[in-house]
Amino acid sequence: MSAIIVSVIIPCRNEVGWIRKCLESVAANDFPKDQLETLVLDGMSDDGTSAIVAEFAAAHPWVRLLENPRQTAPAALNIGIAAARGNVIMRMDAHNEYPPDYISKLTHWLEKSGADNVGGLWVTLPSGDTAMAKAIALGCSHPFGVGNAKYRVGAVEPCEVDTVPFGCYRRDVFDRIGLFDEELVRNQDNEFNQRLRNAGGTILLIPEVVSYYHARGTLGKLWRMYYQYGYFNALVVRKIGSRINIRHWIPSLFVLALAVSGVLSPWYACMAWLFAAITAAYVIPLAVVSVVTMIRHGIPVGLSLALAFIAIHFGKGIGFLKGGLDFWILRKRIATSDATEVRITR
Repeated sequence: MSAIIVSVIIPCRNEVGWIRKCLESVAANDFPKDQLETLVLDGMSDDGTSAIVAEFAAAHPWVRLLENPRQTAPAALNIGIAAARGNVIMRMDAHNEYPPDYISKLTHWLEKSGADNVGGLWVTLPSGDTAMAKAIALGCSHPFGVGNAKYRVGAVEPCEVDTVPFGCYRRDVFDRIGLFDEELVRNQDNEFNQRLRNAGGTILLIPEVVSYYHARGTLGKLWRMYYQYGYFNALVVRKIGSRINIRHWIPSLFVLALAVSGVLSPWYACMAWLFAAITAAYVIPLAVVSVVTMIRHGIPVGLSLALAFIAIHFGKGIGFLKGGLDFWILRKRIATSDATEVRITR
């Protein structure tokens, strides 16, 4: 690779509580600032986010504030890629903080490995001091909550994976396979990385590289996030076929099997047995993990963790089934009707 110029792209909207910490962590990175630009794509925030970024940019010439009138993450990424001058494109998230060697290590591994995209582990931190906030952070990094996603649950050494959070890409990747799909308000990284792998690209997880994510703080926000993950995963399947990791299918299969067996159990004894078996297979490990958490972190956190797991699993499962109905059977499409609304159309 020629002399490395890194373009960091940060989509954001109404991140007044997080954007300064994010940018300060980027500023603290040891990567040479004359080889770095940071493009913050603001989705027409109305909470003061853009003013914070503008103030930060005035003091740091390697930071630029750009508008994202479409307000979605994939639109922000595409605007940023078009404006970027770097031969390395690195996505970052406003809810994250990054250690001082984050950029230098990822660019080193990108050059050393020959991979098309590299990324690190994603350590989830609570967004507050409440029992629920702590439980949500635990649930989002526990194998019972998120399955075998190595970037969440950990890995011992660098390994090929299906996706990483906030990838560090070679610029020519976007020339080869195109930009991010703007229909995907969620899961645009999963779809893009699957497209990259389908084209013969390599995605590498680097465990020594870590970023710190502040999780959603309430059960309602957690449910909404995972419902959207499931919903848009169904659209990803329609676009690229069924070649996505099995962990994305399990919640919807669980919810579907539980619902069907529960509805039919009054009329069929076998369905009653199946419903009981599925319920037990879920409740027993849920209870075990929650009790262990009560011992380690206290009863309120353990009880909250059980609710967080339910929100994660049922939110993602129901979202996927609803998305399957909309995108596979009814053949609906996502349409951006204006700068503030994303709607579903026939």
